Amino acid sequence: MAKSARLLLVHAHPDDETINNGATMAKYVAEGAFVTLVTCTRGEEGEVLLPELSNLASAIDDGLGKHRELELAEAMRILGVSDFRFLGAPNISWRDSGMMETESNNRPDVFWQANLDLAAGELVKIIREVKPEVMVTYDEIGGYGHPDHIQAHRVAMRAAELAIDESFGEGEIWEISKIYWNTIPISLIEEGISAMKEVGSDFFGAEKAEDLPFAKPDGLVTTVINGEAFVEKKMAAMKAHATQIALDGPFFALSNKLGLKVWGQEFYTLVKGIKAGTLDANGRETDLFAGLR
Repeated sequence: MAKSARLLLVHAHPDDETINNGATMAKYVAEGAFVTLVTCTRGEEGEVLLPELSNLASAIDDGLGKHRELELAEAMRILGVSDFRFLGAPNISWRDSGMMETESNNRPDVFWQANLDLAAGELVKIIREVKPEVMVTYDEIGGYGHPDHIQAHRVAMRAAELAIDESFGEGEIWEISKIYWNTIPISLIEEGISAMKEVGSDFFGAEKAEDLPFAKPDGLVTTVINGEAFVEKKMAAMKAHATQIALDGPFFALSNKLGLKVWGQEFYTLVKGIKAGTLDANGRETDLFAGLR
């Protein structure tokens, strides 16, 4: 891959990037692409899964955000991503909004309450600086309805529009050629649920794929990235997010059961640009940059 290939990912909290795109990021870094990660909040309202760090919770010392910055830095080191930023830094900071319809949603400093064009304007600066050919973010419900994921989707899509508006902001305009939303096909979720039941566990409490909002009809999947060679890096990066991902939880149990298949493939829906390049047996792209090189 030519070193000019540039990929931008927009995520809500530290750990979202590794769960959704860890193998993709590691793969493209290894191929010489320039990968930029923008994280919109520091995940201050996340649950602390390590008892010895329980004091970091927002209701106690409120120190989780700073700790998750360190977790993110370690995960990015493992994946090989050198350009990772928090939206608005160093001048503006938005706080984790917490789950939908919780009291924290109403704080004036949370991302859910952010002015859309202000937040998008901060991302426009990065887009015009980095000039990504491809952007990855969430769908319109943020995958599963978390307010920060929804807002990250809104900000990313608005920023893509504003980045080509000559009357907006400073810097040379830039148009992103292809935009993708993260997705997971129902067929893979069904396979995961079956595998977890075999070992006496569950898949996030779901009995069937339709119980999970992030499970999408297979027909909506336009693109699949085979990152099987980078699964070890992805799993190590997930372990770096230790306050958020339990080593004995469903992520790693599923990995042990299905291995490369479940974590080595990452799925996307193309929402801007033309599907191109070599397609797999299901008619899906196998390269986010297909048609651009």
